[in-house]
Amino acid sequence: MSIPNLITMGRILLVPVVVWAITADRMLAAFVLFLAAGVSDAVDGFLAKRFNMTSELGAYLDPLADKTLIVSIYVALGIAGTIPGWLVILVVSRDIMIVGAVMLSWLIGSPLKVKPLLVSKLNTVAQIVFACVVLGALGFQVQADGLLMGLMVLVGVTTLLSVAAYVREWVRHMNSVAAEL
Repeated sequence: MSIPNLITMGRILLVPVVVWAITADRMLAAFVLFLAAGVSDAVDGFLAKRFNMTSELGAYLDPLADKTLIVSIYVALGIAGTIPGWLVILVVSRDIMIVGAVMLSWLIGSPLKVKPLLVSKLNTVAQIVFACVVLGALGFQVQADGLLMGLMVLVGVTTLLSVAAYVREWVRHMNSVAAEL
């Protein structure tokens, strides 16, 4: 267990605390914890690359930690009624569809290597920024309706574009598998 992996595990363990803070209406605490999770993500990545501490375990843990945090926060914010249900469903469904496609490809004996696409990276940034602004606005009791609306639209659009891009990649992969048979 390397230091970056321990930091990543700490981020995973932080998820229930952030969810509790959101559902207990302790938005400032949720905001601070979310920022701490973001900083820990940057720190573990830096340490892994800078000191050659990358590992196969870390390659699986880091995206798991990121997705667990984002999905949990969106679900908690949706349950708390601070973001619309359609956005929660869209964000969560995207991740379920990606995992489902990878699993299906693996089950049929033709594993699909998922490489992060540019649109997916933009989508992740938009999701994180939106969650951070929501938690910050609620935690500091600041009105940011215009900014939140713009970010919500950005998250919705980039999520849909990301789904389309991954579906396209999956269909290409499956067609190449079928052509080999």
